[in-house]
Amino acid sequence: MHKAGFVNIIGNPNVGKSTLMNALVGEKLSIITSKAQTTRHRIMGIVNGEGYQIVFSDTPGILDPKYKLQEAMRKFIGTAMNDADIILFVTDVFEKVDLEHDYIKRIQTSKVPVIIVLNKVDLIEQLRLEQVSDKIIKMFPNALVYPISALHNFNVDVLIKKITEMLPENPPYFDKEELTDKSERFFVSEIIREKILLNYDKEIPYSVEVVVEAFKEEETIIRISAIIYVMRDSQKGIIIGHQGKMLKKVGTEARKDMETFFGKKVFLETFVKVNKEWRDDEKKLSQFGYV
Repeated sequence: MHKAGFVNIIGNPNVGKSTLMNALVGEKLSIITSKAQTTRHRIMGIVNGEGYQIVFSDTPGILDPKYKLQEAMRKFIGTAMNDADIILFVTDVFEKVDLEHDYIKRIQTSKVPVIIVLNKVDLIEQLRLEQVSDKIIKMFPNALVYPISALHNFNVDVLIKKITEMLPENPPYFDKEELTDKSERFFVSEIIREKILLNYDKEIPYSVEVVVEAFKEEETIIRISAIIYVMRDSQKGIIIGHQGKMLKKVGTEARKDMETFFGKKVFLETFVKVNKEWRDDEKKLSQFGYV
């Protein structure tokens, strides 16, 4: 008997979905920052064991879209809800869950098994945690509730054990050696985007898209060329910085992470180009893999 299924992680921005995803998979597949909308794509991480395969999906945070990019991000969430064998709805001990939101109503009435993951339990006292847990149990009477700390790996092993028990009987969906459905180029672009999220403020990180133009792996080194697209000329200047210092900083930080990720030396070139209002351009969104 072999068990396999899609376990899809859904929740609002900044509740720790990507941190949980990385903890569950045991690898850093999803970029993590304190900024909302860090995750833009649906990213799959595959965990294989004796007699089972879990296909985890990290999804963008639930939001009301203001432009076409966010509409595309919202569609990733809808798809994840539709093809899930198990839904992991992630909230945290501070979040006020909006019971009137469409997604919450869908989760409450889901025919698919639901696990409510109550994250960041390390940040409150036991009595307060019990009160929050009781409230969540009343909101989702048909779901299991697991208090965890994704950041500190508290209770994550217990959660994985329960998920494995709940998996349906299926053959593996992916080769047992695979870790993710995404390409090496995708992770290069995400690493660069993470460094931009960490190093720039305000609108800049949300105006940026990264495209890998070249990825050439040699015996001892990987040579990568990437373009950072922004929406306005003024943003190009901010990304580059005085005498190119900011762009160099981003490149250096990204290269170090890539060398850890790939286990090999990396030569990284970055260029900045303006692509006006790409977030509302369906053709560009398609080129960037959102449509």
